Amino acid sequence: MDPGWKKFSDAELLARYAAGDEAAFREIVTRYKNSLYAFLRQFLNRRDLVEDVFQETFLQLFTSRDSFDHSRPLRPWLFTIAANKAKDALRKWQRTAAVPIGTIADSEDLSFGDVLNAITSDSRMPSENLERTETALRVEQVIANMPENLREILVLAYFNRFSYKQMAEILSIPIGTVKSRLHTAVGRFAKDWKASDGDKEAK
Repeated sequence: MDPGWKKFSDAELLARYAAGDEAAFREIVTRYKNSLYAFLRQFLNRRDLVEDVFQETFLQLFTSRDSFDHSRPLRPWLFTIAANKAKDALRKWQRTAAVPIGTIADSEDLSFGDVLNAITSDSRMPSENLERTETALRVEQVIANMPENLREILVLAYFNRFSYKQMAEILSIPIGTVKSRLHTAVGRFAKDWKASDGDKEAK
């Protein structure tokens, strides 16, 4: 790949691709494939679904050359496509096994950043890679078991650092709903994390 591509903005790459330069499309894929794959893996937690949705997302981008809205930033648009396709894939897979939301504990203004920092910098065995890996796996498992609407908002906010406005656009919901849903998701995560910690201690 021509290293000169690095200096191009997303908008410039899209414009070049719209003009027929497929190398520009390959640079877009290179630029976003890792973050998009990680998002889908956290959101879906099923490798077969992740692979399918990942390919479908970039296929839609590839085939939308003539309908790009160049006034919109690429990253939120790409994640919007991925989130919608991921939800569709989950619905097909879960037709007979809908996940109940259940009772949600209030987060008591708990900062998810504080929670995440605390659990990923486990001080009991800081030198042990195994412990850190185990913690990361538990984080993934807790998030994977959350209801879809809470899981997606958590992944978008804390693993992909989208703003409230961007999340509202990606999920097609008002900013107020983004804030309240994120508040609920943080409380649910903290509650489920404590439960999983109890399960671990019981073993």
